[in-house]
Amino acid sequence: MMKKIKTVYKLIIVLIIFSACTDDLRDLSFLENIDPPSNVSAAYQITQDNTGLVTIIPSADGATFFDISFGDGTADSEKLKSGENVQNIYSEGTYQVKIIAYNINGDSTEKTQQLIVSFKGPENLVVLIENDNAVSKKVTVTANADFATMFDFYTGETGNTTPVSGNIGATVSYTYQNAGTYSIKVVAKGAAIATSEYTVDFEVTEILQPIVAAPKPPTREAIDVVSIYSDEYTDISVSEWNPGWGQSTVLTTVAIAGNNTLRYADLNYTGIVTDYGNPTDISTMEYVHFDYWTPDATAVSFKLVNTSSSGASKESEVAVSSIGVGSWKSVEIKLSEYTTDLTGITQMLFSSSNAIVFIDNLYFYKSPSATSSVAPIDFETPFSLSSFDGGEISLVDNPDTNGNSSAMVAKMVKGAGQTWAGSKITVPQPFSFSGGTNVKVKVWSPRVGLNLLLKFEDATPWPNTTASAEITSTTTVANGWEELTFDFSGISTTVDFTNLVLIMDNGTNGDGSSDYTIYVDDISSTPFLDFEPLQTLSSFDGGEISIVANPDTNGNSSAMVAKMVKGAGQTWAGSKITVPQPFSFSGGTNVKVKVWSPRAGLNLLLKFEDATPWPNTAASAEITSTTTVANGWEELTFDFSGISTTVNFTNLVLIMDNGTNGDGSSNYTIYVDDITQF
Repeated sequence: MMKKIKTVYKLIIVLIIFSACTDDLRDLSFLENIDPPSNVSAAYQITQDNTGLVTIIPSADGATFFDISFGDGTADSEKLKSGENVQNIYSEGTYQVKIIAYNINGDSTEKTQQLIVSFKGPENLVVLIENDNAVSKKVTVTANADFATMFDFYTGETGNTTPVSGNIGATVSYTYQNAGTYSIKVVAKGAAIATSEYTVDFEVTEILQPIVAAPKPPTREAIDVVSIYSDEYTDISVSEWNPGWGQSTVLTTVAIAGNNTLRYADLNYTGIVTDYGNPTDISTMEYVHFDYWTPDATAVSFKLVNTSSSGASKESEVAVSSIGVGSWKSVEIKLSEYTTDLTGITQMLFSSSNAIVFIDNLYFYKSPSATSSVAPIDFETPFSLSSFDGGEISLVDNPDTNGNSSAMVAKMVKGAGQTWAGSKITVPQPFSFSGGTNVKVKVWSPRVGLNLLLKFEDATPWPNTTASAEITSTTTVANGWEELTFDFSGISTTVDFTNLVLIMDNGTNGDGSSDYTIYVDDISSTPFLDFEPLQTLSSFDGGEISIVANPDTNGNSSAMVAKMVKGAGQTWAGSKITVPQPFSFSGGTNVKVKVWSPRAGLNLLLKFEDATPWPNTAASAEITSTTTVANGWEELTFDFSGISTTVNFTNLVLIMDNGTNGDGSSNYTIYVDDITQF
């Protein structure tokens, strides 16, 4: 039976693909790489009228269809689409309900779940209520009772009369707007009219300190940054951090996940005094950056003072326009917004609403002094390719679009020859590392443990090359794409490197077989956005975005990624990324985004907007792309051909499943990374 179901599903998919693309034969191998559904369960809703009518609502990550077996002796199962429910009338008793979830490929995951139907009122109700250790003002509730099927949790929050429901024995959660004591009620229900209630006054607490460090700033040349407080850069000398000017602020230095951080308690204002005798010249810088975390602030401002000036050029202050609490927020302010004379800054002041505020990564910076960077070499537009001593390189159609949607990639073969046989890519303009010294390369390898050497050389032909730098990285995935990182910290930024050499398994003879054949793509050091240098993040109408450690480095080796959650709110709930410099499409209008989705078929809308706040936005462009992988990274492509290249787009909006309400669950939680232009 299972083989028949999978065969039918695949035939349907094949017909859909051929009807959409009749001119060429599509590779359907990606169907074999879709994960089976996970987190299979069913919620029960039971009528309290002694009829035994139960509504069963199945759910699973990555599921398209469900089979429900009621467990009451009924021979046939009920087939449901994702999002549908089914009703069944039960006699009094205990039943084992079977839920089989199918993905688009016909692969299934099965779970059996107990259902108790009793016409006797619930008894021995036991309730456990706890504050979440990681999420501020989030409460979890677990309820158990004899003869009960489900329970309702009433939060006690003013104006909120809708309960959060769960199966008896399960755990549900709710995040409160404010900390405080609430009268919580839990009602256990069965098939009987009678219920059992539990009420308690419970104190909802808020987390007053971050549990993760502030985002790590990007690598910058010393000439491009003036750092006041950051573990990433070399800080200038500071004479006073909290001088006694009559303020209430109490300053301490704390370590958050090993990262030094300033903690201001009862912050009304504080002064950071550099050196009166040797003022700091930041006139060549373009932006001031700082990261903050607060549990309770309603305002944060930053002031620059030049005590040797007077009038408007002496001091000026800029306020953060939108305050976020409970997570790290990054602030980028154009120095052009200040009227202060920037040639001699002697004081910097933070001010707030007598709140707790953590500050890290306070620095001034400008755009990289050099404008070029490593690639991107995406092999859609050929560079000059050559090989040596038994190596071979060519441009071919991408043989595996699962995890890399590029049309063209470079194929490398190591044949019988020297142990250093390899290939070379020559570019017309020298590579520059001003934008960062980490180089990322997508690699498809036939085996785990293949060593790939990446080497930069100047234009002098080998063996007379005068300058070079090389790093080796090792594959961890077999027969699939992954992204390798090559750390070239310390490389000279003054040498004109024009050649990029690649050698697989240097020191070993190849044989030209599939075991010595790899594919490489997207060699780059500067993604559009890679969430290592944090941009300004915000959310709207039920969306939530934050920077977190990458939860799955299989297929994406980045340390930090963006986590997006679509909670209960509007159907268009989403998040926004604001950049200090407008996006430019001069290099291409295809935008690629790495996405980790809990399910195949999730729609992600990507939208560029100008700087005018919504709903008065004057110019925008949007494209939607759909995930094909569940519980894994893949790269989605958004074709913005036709987008205006004259508009200053500074906002990037992301909305998952636009038109559908989210619920804040894992089914509406995704991760995005490396938003790249090609």
